[in-house]
Amino acid sequence: MKQKKRSGTSMSTVLVVMVLSIVAVCLCIGAGLFIARYRTATVQNAKTSSEQAVAQVSNTVGNYIQDMHDVMELLKESLNSSVDNEEFFDAFLHMRPDVVAVTTYDGAGNLRRCWATGHTARKNYLVNLSYNPALFSENSISAPHVETIFEGYYPWVVTMAATLDPDEESRSVALDLSFTSISSYINNVGIGAHGYCYIMDASGNIIYHPQQQLLYSGLKAEDTAALVSLPDGSYASDTVIYSLRSVPGSRWRIIGVSYVDELVTANVAGMIRISAAIVIAVLIITVLTSLVVSSILSRPLHELADAMENFEQDADHYAYQPIRGSREVHDLSASFDHMVVKIQALMAKVREEEVDLRKTELKALQAQINPHFLYNTLDSIAWMCEQGRSADAVQMVHALATLFRISISKGHELIPISKEIEHAESYLQIQKYRYKNQFEYTFDVDPACRDYLCNKITLQPIIENAIYHGLDLMVEAGAIDVQVRQDGNDILFSVADNGVGMTQEQADAMLHKEPGDRTGIGIKNVNDRLRIYFGEGYGLKITSELDVGTCVEIRMPKVKEGAYEAK
Repeated sequence: MKQKKRSGTSMSTVLVVMVLSIVAVCLCIGAGLFIARYRTATVQNAKTSSEQAVAQVSNTVGNYIQDMHDVMELLKESLNSSVDNEEFFDAFLHMRPDVVAVTTYDGAGNLRRCWATGHTARKNYLVNLSYNPALFSENSISAPHVETIFEGYYPWVVTMAATLDPDEESRSVALDLSFTSISSYINNVGIGAHGYCYIMDASGNIIYHPQQQLLYSGLKAEDTAALVSLPDGSYASDTVIYSLRSVPGSRWRIIGVSYVDELVTANVAGMIRISAAIVIAVLIITVLTSLVVSSILSRPLHELADAMENFEQDADHYAYQPIRGSREVHDLSASFDHMVVKIQALMAKVREEEVDLRKTELKALQAQINPHFLYNTLDSIAWMCEQGRSADAVQMVHALATLFRISISKGHELIPISKEIEHAESYLQIQKYRYKNQFEYTFDVDPACRDYLCNKITLQPIIENAIYHGLDLMVEAGAIDVQVRQDGNDILFSVADNGVGMTQEQADAMLHKEPGDRTGIGIKNVNDRLRIYFGEGYGLKITSELDVGTCVEIRMPKVKEGAYEAK
């Protein structure tokens, strides 16, 4: 059975698309909010991490400077006392190898004394970078510089200075400490893969930078002017995070520089990939789940739709099987079951009414034949009586009685073919009396066909039409040949005459003449009865040729006794 092609979108597709769209939108919104919050948290963590690194550097440098202050206080006490300075400084320099030199100066800034392990100050030098009068008044620490008072020895130092007792010859003292330990420490501080720390003073001057060669060559620049006015803390831009921290006991500030791409963007990108993978996995699970759920929900509906199509294709023999499913599906199934029962009952009632209507139509057509035939026969008997042929008239009356006995057939519409042949012979006998033996007739009946049933009064209208419209106008003797034979599952009658004939168009028109037409009323009546009783595939076929004759073929199915029997 060919199923109708379903059009439109299925419920499963709608459900899957709807659920998938809702989940996708929710996941995208959730993922977007999560990524935004994650980025904010990552930036905050990066700032905190940078602050911690800078604070550690600041504390380390602060401790170093505090240690210099403590050492300076120790040196001042020693220089202001009457203790043997030589012995003290030898022990001191031995204990503190990071101290490069201790120098004292008079009021004019001339070098008075110098203590240095393994090195002696030159008597003549161009400039002493460790001597800065401002350091004595500010009691602060200098920027890193090269010690220039020794011959062949140029260490990188920072200097702290202080004033001494004004009554003494030496009015001030300077302490030069190696800056290598601080620079090495700062060089090793990393914030991320490429982050770093550097030192600047309160005026924005860079004290130390791990990439000073790049700064001197102009390949790198630091925007210290923008950082001077900022308080300690962390500040993030689109690409860089700056962390500032003042060094206790000095005018120095530690600046930490880290890059957002390293600390934030890379982590966010990784989280985006993870989130995307989670979203895809959730969508796949959602699709699979939706397909399973939609299949569970839509399968009963598809079964119900298939049941409706099957019912539409073969409503008569359809037997509905209830479909299991949800409560709604169960209600639909029960309603459809009730509808099937009601429709089949209505169809059965309609069929009964159609049968009754068909029987009524058959009886009306048969009633139409009988008066017409009776009129013609009585006309012939009257003519014989007028001619004084009483004996022939009596025989015709007996033949007419036989005709009516067979026509009545106890109310049956179908009679054996043998009876129909007897009926046709009686009619031909009657007509032969009237036409004074102007025609001959023959019957060729297959014996195997005699017990099959046929519509009564089938041959008589055809023979009547052949006599009145085919042979009546002839001068020569006419002939009517009646044959009955088998043709597969059908019975084929043929009535052939050698009358005047007609055109094929006229022959075809005879099957469509209305009942009110005088000519050919029997032909159309027989054809209509056969079609009503057996279907469109059965009925009459007329072939004719002018001056040659006409042949009428009657086709009807093989019907056994008991079938199609009228009530």
